[in-house]
Amino acid sequence: MSYLCRWFSLSIAVLLFSASPFACAEDLAGKRPNIILVMTDDQGMGDLSCLGNEVLRTPNLDRFYKLSTRFTEFHVSPTCAPTRSAIFSGRHEFRNGVTHTIKERERMALSTTSFTKLLQKAGYQTGIFGKWHLGDEDAYQPYSRGFTETFIHGAGGIGQSYPGSCADFPPNRQRDGRYFDNVILHNDTIVQTKGFCTDVFFQAALGWVKKQHDEDKPFFAYISTNAPHGPMLAPEKYKQRFAEMGWDGNTQGRYGMLENIDDNFGLLMNKLDDWKMWDNTLVIFMTDNGQASRSGKLNGKRTDVYTAGFKTGKGSPYEGGTHVPAFWRWKGVLDEGVDINGLTAHIDLYKTFCDLADVEIPAGIQSIDGRSLLPLLQDAKADWADRELFVHQGRWEKGADPNGSKFKNCAVRTQRWRFVNNRELYDIVNDPYEKVNVIDQHPEVVAKLRRSYDKWWQETLPLMVNEDAAYAKQQPQAVRYEKQMAAQGIPDWKPLPLE
Repeated sequence: MSYLCRWFSLSIAVLLFSASPFACAEDLAGKRPNIILVMTDDQGMGDLSCLGNEVLRTPNLDRFYKLSTRFTEFHVSPTCAPTRSAIFSGRHEFRNGVTHTIKERERMALSTTSFTKLLQKAGYQTGIFGKWHLGDEDAYQPYSRGFTETFIHGAGGIGQSYPGSCADFPPNRQRDGRYFDNVILHNDTIVQTKGFCTDVFFQAALGWVKKQHDEDKPFFAYISTNAPHGPMLAPEKYKQRFAEMGWDGNTQGRYGMLENIDDNFGLLMNKLDDWKMWDNTLVIFMTDNGQASRSGKLNGKRTDVYTAGFKTGKGSPYEGGTHVPAFWRWKGVLDEGVDINGLTAHIDLYKTFCDLADVEIPAGIQSIDGRSLLPLLQDAKADWADRELFVHQGRWEKGADPNGSKFKNCAVRTQRWRFVNNRELYDIVNDPYEKVNVIDQHPEVVAKLRRSYDKWWQETLPLMVNEDAAYAKQQPQAVRYEKQMAAQGIPDWKPLPLE
C-alpha cells in the first residue's frame, strides 16, 4: 500500500472515530433527555426469546436488545413493592419501611424523597401508567410523590384486596376477566377504560408522551405493567398459539401476556420512530423481580419452562430471585449491542436519572445507597469498584420481631460472591447458577460478608417504620370509588390521539 493510501485510510479512521455518536460521561451529565422506564411485573430472564426461550416470540424486545447497552449483572429485590421502593428512593427498601408487599408494609415511608419529586422541581413532566404499589392512602399516592400525571390501578395488582389499606377499586375485584375494561385512577378522577389492561396502559402512556413532545417539555414516563403477574389472563388471540401447542390454561395466559407486552413495546418503538424522538429519549426495559412461573402442563404433563438456567425465581434470595434484564437505548449516545458486566442494581437509577436531568440531590433527604451509572454507560469497561448488595425477602409475620428473620431468605452479593442465608457461598463468576456451595473453602470471604451483613442489619432496623402500623379501618380506593359514584358516576376514559 502506498504512503498516500495509508495516510488516507488512517485519516478516514480518525474521522470516523471523532465523529462517533457516542458521548463521553461528562457530556451525559446534564443532557436532560426524556426518560421512558418500562418495567414489567414477574417477568424473568427466561421470559424473552433473545435470552433463550424457544417457546415465546418476543421479536420487538429482541430487536431492542440488539440495539441496546445491556447491564448483564443487574439486580433488584426478590418481590415487587420492595423493588419499586428501592428505585424511587435510591436505597434498600427496608430503609423506607417496605418489608412486605401487603399488611401496611408496602407503603414507602413519607420521609422518603422520590427522584420524581426532584425531576418535577427541575421542570420535568412525570407520568406513571400502570402499577404503583407503594401505598394506596392519599399521602402515599403517586401525585403526592412527584408525579404530574397519574394513571394507575390500586393495590399490588388489578383486583387485589387485602386487610388494611391495600386494595384495588371494587369493580376490578368483581369480574372473572378482571384484566379487561378496568376502572383506573386518572389523576383525581376514576375512569372507565375499555380493553386489555396492558394495551390501555401503553395507550395512555404514549398519548401523554406525544403531548409532552408536542409541547417541547422534558419528561419521565414510567410504564409499569401489572402483567404477567397472576391471575394468568390474556386476550384470546394471544393464548391461541399456546393452546394449539398443548399448554395448560395458566401457561397460555402467562405466555399470552408476555407476547402482548412485546407487541406493545413494539408500538412504543414505532411511535418513537414516527415522532423522531430517539435522539433525545432514553428508553429502559427491565423487570421488577425474578421469574414467577417455573413450570406448566404440556399435554397434561407437568413440564419445566425455560428459566435461563436459574434454579429459583421470584421471592428467592438466590440469583434467580434478583437477577433481571436491563436493556438501555439512547440512539446515537449509547453504544448498541454492548454488555456491561459491572455489578449494578435498582438503587442506582436514582442518582443516574438525577445526573442525566441536571438535578442536584439536596442535603437532608434520605441517605442514598446507589451510584450513578453514567461512568459505565460511557465505557462498559470503566473502573467500577466492587460493592455489596444486600438482599432480603422480608415477609415475616405482622407484629413479629424482624430479628427472628434476620438470616431467613437473605443474601449478600458482590461481583464474585453470593452469600445466602448465612450458610451458603457461591462463586458466581465461575458458578453462575449456584450449583456448588463453597462456604468451607473460603472462610475469610464468609467472615467479611457476615460482618458487613450484621452492620447493615443493625443500621437498617430502626428504619423499618411500618412494622407496628395498625391496619387502616377503611380501604382508601374503595372509599374514593363510592364517593365519586355518589357524586358524579364513573366517566369513560378518552385516550389522547397517537397520530
